[in-house]
Amino acid sequence: MHDLVIRNGTVVDGSGDDARMADVAIDGERISTIGTELAPGRREIDATGLLVTPGWVDIHTHYDGQATWDPHLTPSGWNGVTTVVMGNCGVGFAPVAPGKQEYLIQLMEGVEDIPGSALAEGIAWSWETFPEYLNALEKMPRSVDIGAQIPHGAVRAYVMGERGASNQPATTEDIAKMSVLVKEGLQAGALGFSSSRTLVHRAKDGQPVPGTFAPEDELFGIGSALGDVGHGVFEVASDLAEEDGELAWMRELSRRSGRPVTFACLENDYKPDQWRRLLAACEEDALAGGRVTPQVAQRPAGILMGLQSTIHPFVAHPAYIAISGLPLAERVSQMRRVEVRDRILSEKPVDLSRAMLRLFQTPDRLFVLGDPPDYEPGPEKSVKILAEQECRQPDEVIYDLLLEDEGRNFLYRPNFGYAQGDFEALREMMMHPLAVFGLSDGGAHCGLITDASVPTFLLTHWVRDRSRGARIPLERIVHSQTRRTAQLFDLHDRGLIAQGMLADINLIDFDGLYLHPPQMVYDLPGESRRLIQEVEGYRFTIKRGTITFEDGKPTGAMPAKLIRGPQQP
Repeated sequence: MHDLVIRNGTVVDGSGDDARMADVAIDGERISTIGTELAPGRREIDATGLLVTPGWVDIHTHYDGQATWDPHLTPSGWNGVTTVVMGNCGVGFAPVAPGKQEYLIQLMEGVEDIPGSALAEGIAWSWETFPEYLNALEKMPRSVDIGAQIPHGAVRAYVMGERGASNQPATTEDIAKMSVLVKEGLQAGALGFSSSRTLVHRAKDGQPVPGTFAPEDELFGIGSALGDVGHGVFEVASDLAEEDGELAWMRELSRRSGRPVTFACLENDYKPDQWRRLLAACEEDALAGGRVTPQVAQRPAGILMGLQSTIHPFVAHPAYIAISGLPLAERVSQMRRVEVRDRILSEKPVDLSRAMLRLFQTPDRLFVLGDPPDYEPGPEKSVKILAEQECRQPDEVIYDLLLEDEGRNFLYRPNFGYAQGDFEALREMMMHPLAVFGLSDGGAHCGLITDASVPTFLLTHWVRDRSRGARIPLERIVHSQTRRTAQLFDLHDRGLIAQGMLADINLIDFDGLYLHPPQMVYDLPGESRRLIQEVEGYRFTIKRGTITFEDGKPTGAMPAKLIRGPQQP
């Protein structure tokens, strides 16, 4: 008798092969048999009409703090994610010198828009080194497996102090010490090392992330640790402003270390064809035996502008600033007064960067998100067209839209991936044979973006509902966010429904999958805010053979673990 048998489901096994009708038997935490007429189970699930897929493996998250207090890593846990990799973009919380915890908090707050107050209250600092951080994570029961990367920002600040934090050059001795720390972290079970080289990433104090300007000797010195240990991914967030130079060091580092280097490959509004050149360079590298891997998004970074979010078009207007500290209901009441409305609309913003102004002054790129949310809206849904239809100024339309739903409404501004006004570039990147899916940023951008629902969006939009272009086959989508992502990090024990693999499984009502509109909640430590997006359609999520979510609700079971290094079937 098996521990658990799933019968009559449509199995999409993660290999990319065609879906098939089959039963799945689980014993302990592994899949034991797949087929028909299986022996009975102590518990059985009738999966008639349901998809049976591997659990999603999300490799680009920022749960480094949340993983110390939230066993379910919501909202990822709600979305069928059974494995997350965190520590991306060069930011994280270990190693940390005594008394320097606040520095890493403000670094994470600035780069990833995670409330510093929540991090300060939620994290019980019981570590200094990265191995000690892993030990602390391992002690906590959880329903989602977690793996961690070693962040460049924390390592540099730990070794070099203020010199490292302020991006001063590292000495040969500094580099040697950083390499030793990274090697120790990898030997303790880190899945890789991450760095940031984009000026978009700045600490709360405005300073670039430590390591942003690191020269090749520092990058190669640290990267050598991956080669010495023989495992790990080098993840980098880069502006790719000096395109050839950035690609050159990535290729050389991968060649020297023998390890994958993965970078964010995005459609850039200023260089709309750059992504094609980047993919071509990766193809050339692969032909030469290299392992430079483009990490692509599956929808644009969806900036949500509302009265509860970090920014909106009136956030820097003096008359709005004067009432911005009021509770939402009082603020809405004030904004509905004619004299307040007129004053705000007549003013010009103060102290805004050129990039921020661009976000606000492009009404053709600002949309009503709607219910259900439309992440690939046509131009007819833009604020520009709405204003023209109503014979009003765009600012007037925006003002009134922000007040809808008692000030809880959000406007959607797609960024990095919408240069042509549709998802065709994203689709081409997603279909590229070298691409790996990432960039959901689960746990991050709490006041501005909520893209942790992307694993579900892949099914609802790309497989089922897309109307403005070609869809992507179900089997390809499942493979890309299970087996493909797992293999990049040498997690060979998951992402596939096959005998001997971990029993990480989703049972999904495909027709009933539904993403609700985003909403702001105040459930982080200290009642700090975050954007969430609820989802329907996951009938069961199984982690290591145990049901962890049923109809979207946690069962209380905590079978998940900290992942330490490569995993074999």
